[in-house]
Amino acid sequence: MSKVENKISQQLASEPVKKLMLKFSIPCIISLLVSALYNIVDQIFIGQGVGYFGTAATSVAFPLTVIALAIALMIGDGAGAFFSLKIGEKDTKSTELIVGNAITMFAASGIVLALISSLFLKQILGMFGATEAVMPYAMDYTRIIAIGLPVAMFSTGFNSIIRGDGNPKFAMISMLCGALINTVLDPIFIFTFDMGVKGAAYATIIGQLVSTILGILYIKKFNNIKFKFKFLKPNFNICKTTLTYGISSFITQAAIAIVAIATNNVLTKYGAASVYGSEIPLSIFGIVTKVNQIMLSVLLGIAVGAQPILGFNYGAKKMGRVKETVKIALTGAVIVSTLGLICFEFFPQQIVNLFGAGDAMYNEFGVMYFRIFLAGCILNAIQIVCIIFFQAIGQPMQSGILSLSRQIIFYLPGLFILPIVMGIKGAIYAAPIADILAFILAMILMSMKWKQINALEDKEESKLSKVA
Repeated sequence: MSKVENKISQQLASEPVKKLMLKFSIPCIISLLVSALYNIVDQIFIGQGVGYFGTAATSVAFPLTVIALAIALMIGDGAGAFFSLKIGEKDTKSTELIVGNAITMFAASGIVLALISSLFLKQILGMFGATEAVMPYAMDYTRIIAIGLPVAMFSTGFNSIIRGDGNPKFAMISMLCGALINTVLDPIFIFTFDMGVKGAAYATIIGQLVSTILGILYIKKFNNIKFKFKFLKPNFNICKTTLTYGISSFITQAAIAIVAIATNNVLTKYGAASVYGSEIPLSIFGIVTKVNQIMLSVLLGIAVGAQPILGFNYGAKKMGRVKETVKIALTGAVIVSTLGLICFEFFPQQIVNLFGAGDAMYNEFGVMYFRIFLAGCILNAIQIVCIIFFQAIGQPMQSGILSLSRQIIFYLPGLFILPIVMGIKGAIYAAPIADILAFILAMILMSMKWKQINALEDKEESKLSKVA
């Protein structure tokens, strides 16, 4: 074990857990928040400059960007994990091929997805829930976003490899630069040049292009390899292993896309039969999703920051530190989600106003959606910590079940069944009901595991007392 590895191990084993949590969680939170900014900044400026038809257009385009993200993370996260493993094994030849093949897969998949989405754009947007009134806005916005998909996929996925190379700071700076460019250009293109939704799309891909350029420049600065163009030649085994390592990231993002497509279509259908119409629910869903993503970024940052502390100490059989880490992560998650709940329940109108003015029906639906849809956010926060806990201690089955439970197992059936009885409100109530059921499942699995941890802790204490 090297001096650096030994130092890290000593920190994970003995440094105060609260200090470690801050050290690991804050960079994660910042990176995730920057990623969330891309979506919410577009939504705010489009809402202010175009109105809720423009906001609805971004809701319709959202599943396509998530599908692109799913593929990018499958390649990037898979390559990052594979890369780190081979560095540990000192297999330089494989690490070189992993990076080269990942770049090739980014380029190939990005170009194919851009071509498919451009050629069949109207059909895809119709499938994603675009109404006749929203379609022109969705076409204008998504046509540009589709062209920029190869850039978007590279900038997102390649950052995972940069982190695997031991340079999370560069990856964070790359994301920050892209987000800052997007934020500056949005109001210039939308308001100054009067480009509407097209301006927001151009601002987004220019920001992503900046991140991509920084990523390309990093290729020559890798700590663990010296890049050569011959590494770009596809190697079947390398590509297969990379995608296998990243499949869980793909499944997670694919589930988000499926839920977004289903929700768009249900809201459009039952909205048309209500006083709100189809476009208002579609627009509000996009706003709520983006605002919730800000809170989820902080929650995931806390949970992911706890992951290395949990994994190391569980493996070292330091169950006291495992329990302390879980308690601190849960406390942080509950505090953040409680603050979020206060905002969602007491200030929903103010949040809606950030995304542009609307009529009485628009405001009424927006307030109702925030208050009901996000009513269970504290329960969801606790579930997120439980998911990462099981992942960290090497129990992917429990982690996978919990990951799918809220969105796929509980939310989707409720989304399709409840509106039959309750109309448009049924689609909204599906979320807090799913939060309650997923929370119950998480508590059952956690209580079973907690008993095992307590037993292991008692066993270790018994051994120490005998030695003493």
